[in-house]
Amino acid sequence: MQDNLIQKYNIPGPRYTSYPTVPYWDQESIDPNNWKDTVDTAFRESNRSEGISLYIHLPFCESLCTFCGCHKRITKRHDVESPYVDALLKEWDSYRRLFATTPRIKELHLGGGTPTFFSPDNLTRLIDGVMQHATPADEFEFGFEAHPNNTTREHLHSLYDLGFRRCSFGVQDYDPLVQKTINRIQPFERVRQVTEHARETGYTSISHDLVFGLPHQTLDNVIDTIDKTNQLLPDRLAFYSYAHVPWIKGTGQRGFSEADLPRDEAKRALYETGKKLFSELGYIEIGMDHFALESDSLFRSMRNKTLHRNFMGYTASKTRLMVGLGMSAIGDSWYAFAQNEKTVPEYQARANRGELPVFRGHLLSAEDRIIRQHILNIMCHFETSWERPEMQFSELRDCLCKLEEMETDGLLRLTEQKLVVPEAARPFVRNICMAFDLRLMRNAPETRIFSMTI
Repeated sequence: MQDNLIQKYNIPGPRYTSYPTVPYWDQESIDPNNWKDTVDTAFRESNRSEGISLYIHLPFCESLCTFCGCHKRITKRHDVESPYVDALLKEWDSYRRLFATTPRIKELHLGGGTPTFFSPDNLTRLIDGVMQHATPADEFEFGFEAHPNNTTREHLHSLYDLGFRRCSFGVQDYDPLVQKTINRIQPFERVRQVTEHARETGYTSISHDLVFGLPHQTLDNVIDTIDKTNQLLPDRLAFYSYAHVPWIKGTGQRGFSEADLPRDEAKRALYETGKKLFSELGYIEIGMDHFALESDSLFRSMRNKTLHRNFMGYTASKTRLMVGLGMSAIGDSWYAFAQNEKTVPEYQARANRGELPVFRGHLLSAEDRIIRQHILNIMCHFETSWERPEMQFSELRDCLCKLEEMETDGLLRLTEQKLVVPEAARPFVRNICMAFDLRLMRNAPETRIFSMTI
């Protein structure tokens, strides 16, 4: 990849887990009532045919990882678990009262925070409480995120017995200096142990999350981390770019200097080397920042063009309705997004009162939904088309004009009715999506709010 293109296109930009992106949401256009209306519509349209997705946010961590951009609460007190599970089940009851029939759960994901902060007994109580009034859809997929240091055999066995077959371990990097700097110390042998335990238990999709661009990270670090990863051969990998946004995430990401971070060409070399090594090991690139073996459901979904992207990341199937439970959790009805209260006390108080604890979101216009589909197509399939009238919008030609320079630079191919991103240009996919982002064009932020795109 040419260094001059990296310098040209490495600008602040969204990661497009949603469109419109979160900075363009508000507290005025969404409230619990109109959110309920869109949930009811999405449920009626899709529960019978595809089921619904359920994301449950478990925010507690015992220590702060200084690279982390997630909504979390740091505590060593485990007496917080039971009241939080109570509030989650109360919130789920509020949603169930909206549904005309029994919900069919296609995907269920436990995210964090650290889901394995919770005891196996409390996780069992949570999932049993959710599924007491729901049923698994055909080919359902239950997954959870886990910290290698506190995931026990009992965690793995209990969740397996509840129907979980996918688990994702946060690894990041194996270098001792990098781990010390990001306050995430976990020896390779511990990751090996928990990965082998998961495989012995019967999990069929084991994922490792790796991060490039971390403080003090070098090319040798990444090569060593991937070499160790190869010894364990997880079914899928995430290889994320570290998003340095201390002006948003506060003190955690100010625990080191920007001078400690690999920049521009050096950072890109980490990704290109990782991508090359993954390919040599038999991993196929899936969407942006994800890789999977051909035996994994994520690869099959890419091949079948059913790959989807939402606030759970890349998923093997699309559901129109995703319910988000828990502090800061985001729900998606296709017609609207809604985010819950972002502190545990406020979330629990409203959930326990029988309210949907929504504090902001966005009602999508017809134009928003068209743009959203184009961006999803590009992020999941590296192509999109406006051949059908329902995929056209008034400013389409203006967007295509913005892409002409990228076409000249070899980042995409344009025809009269289609856009295709060649494999070599996939690192620039966020920049390509920005050309369709009418919200960003009309109201560019005055201050920097996004991480760098490359």
